[in-house]
Amino acid sequence: MLILKCAACRRKLWKYYKIGQGEVHRCHKSRIKKIWNAQERDGKVYCPCGKSFGIDRGSYWTMDKKAFTYSGTKTNS
Repeated sequence: MLILKCAACRRKLWKYYKIGQGEVHRCHKSRIKKIWNAQERDGKVYCPCGKSFGIDRGSYWTMDKKAFTYSGTKTNS
């Protein structure tokens, strides 16, 4: 499980179940386990500080890799 945080204000955004060792380019909505501070507006997802960190693509979010940080472990399945 990964904890994604805003790069600008360091607030927790959501808890995400990451499969594989690669970078976080997409966050599949079905794998998001808990949402703390994320707001969806106009097809994008925002932190409460106003920073955009993802674009809605239907079943997943395309992530802006400079807008968030993460910590935790990735699953090798």
